[in-house]
Amino acid sequence: MDLYDPLGTLPVDIDDCTFRRRERDTSSGFTRVSTTVELHGDGVVGRGEDVTYETPDHDALHEAGPPTLAGEYTHAEFSTLLEDVELFPEPPVQTASHNYRRWAFESAALDLGLKQRGETLADALGREYDPVRFVVSTRLGDPPSIDRVERWLELYPDLEFKLDPTSEWPTELIEALADRDVVRVLDLKGQYKGTEVDQPADPDLYERVATGFPDALVEDPELTPETRAVLDGHWDRVTWDYPITGVESIHDLDREPDWLNIKPSRFGSVESLLSSIEHCLDRGIDLYGGGQFELGVGRQHIHALASLFYPDAPNDVAPRAYNDPEPSPGHPTSPLTPPVDASGLEWPHE
Repeated sequence: MDLYDPLGTLPVDIDDCTFRRRERDTSSGFTRVSTTVELHGDGVVGRGEDVTYETPDHDALHEAGPPTLAGEYTHAEFSTLLEDVELFPEPPVQTASHNYRRWAFESAALDLGLKQRGETLADALGREYDPVRFVVSTRLGDPPSIDRVERWLELYPDLEFKLDPTSEWPTELIEALADRDVVRVLDLKGQYKGTEVDQPADPDLYERVATGFPDALVEDPELTPETRAVLDGHWDRVTWDYPITGVESIHDLDREPDWLNIKPSRFGSVESLLSSIEHCLDRGIDLYGGGQFELGVGRQHIHALASLFYPDAPNDVAPRAYNDPEPSPGHPTSPLTPPVDASGLEWPHE
């Protein structure tokens, strides 16, 4: 049985749709805006989060207002309906945003249908929630320094990190970080084009971080003849994030991976996400979860999925407070304990 089968037939009764806007400064130096999609029906509300990055795309959505979605569906029927619904009043700045917004509606419908049946995602899939290990994703400033990592470690000595190396990283910084043995994922940002976080292929950087952190995963390198040569001997640690949008995208990779980063919104549909997870489980491809500075229920959703499918991996799903501009005390520590009051797709913890 496919993982999606019990969810595809899930009844979803929708009366109305509303939006909620959220905004927050982040540790990466930008203001995050997201939209929570709320689907109402039978006295309960299903929620999903649109993590489209560009603020004007959210502004246009709120100005246009919610689409008309009232009706009785199965989740699979609702997913098919969305193919003909124009979710962007104006074309988005980035093509990837089409999947981000569709995921918000699909996850909201799944959350609603599960709640209407009095189930959690774990119930529907016949699985159990496990504690979730997480790492903290952060950038190291300009000029880059270990200061931010040190401030977090002073508050939480057992923290682990996912960091974004840049060509400006000096060898001394790499050595200092390696001495602390806290870096689990290195995001090279080599697959991003036209964004503020682009990091062009840099064989020297790749060599220094691959050898400096011999046990860390190496995410999203840009592949050139020079960087391929550097990565020889490290392919079992190379992992992909940005290109992964479904099973076909996994087949399109240069070689079958040992690891992949799963960000649910990149897949657009619940079916595509679960088909991809199932494909990886069948092929022995290890998975870890990724976040996109979610401000609302989207963070809970990635916790729930990590809890069900890859709880022990270096998941980039730290609670929201770890994305704040300044480190602060009093936050949940890793691993996150499964909630006793989970409902629908929610995994309340913060």
